[in-house]
Order: sequence, then structure tokens, then C-alpha cells
Amino acid sequence: MDAHMPYLLCTILFCIGIYGILAKRNIIKIILGIVIAEYAVNLFLILVAYKAGGRAPIFDTLENGQLIQPSAMVDPLPHALVLTSIVIGLATTAFMIALAIRLYGKYGTFDITRMRELRG
Repeated sequence: MDAHMPYLLCTILFCIGIYGILAKRNIIKIILGIVIAEYAVNLFLILVAYKAGGRAPIFDTLENGQLIQPSAMVDPLPHALVLTSIVIGLATTAFMIALAIRLYGKYGTFDITRMRELRG
């Protein structure tokens, strides 16, 4: 398998999300497009941090007592960013769904082209 294949698949997943955001008229489908694009970015960050044969930075010695070189460790920063992104993404997704439910209650449809007067 090509080493760049996961990056290509991540890009395709991001493009699917962007397509859902830009081309769909249903609010629920737009929200799903946002979620797909968000998780594609999260996957990309995890792929950037991946290192073949890398070890977690919390382990500084091997089983035989030898120290692990820092170059053999994975980068923990993207993992922490993705964990934070998942929590923030869950909150924003819940907000978007609540907003979609309120819009449906007011207009009776999820179609954004039928919502002509978006006044508060």
C-alpha cells in the first residue's frame, strides 16, 4: 500500500464533507457534512502524528532498560488537539441540532430555500 494513501482518503473524506455543506439544501445534511469534514481534519492530525514503530512518550525505557530516543516517540500534541477538537465538535454539533429543531418548529421544514424570512 502506498504511504500516501491514508492522506488521499482523508482528503476525499474532507471533500465529501465540503460537498455536503455546499451542495445540500437540507439542514440535517449540512450538519452531517460539517461533522464529516471535522472528523476528516481530526483524522489528518492523527495521521500527521503517526510514526511507524513509534512509542508513547510516557515510556522512556524499553524492557531491557535502554532509553528510547525522542526521535522514536510519537508526537503527543496532535493527539491532545484532536481530543479537544472532539469535545468542542460534540458541543457545536449539539448546538446545530438544537438550532435545526427550532428552525423546524418555526418553519415546518428543514429545507433552507423555503426559509425566506429568518428573523428573530
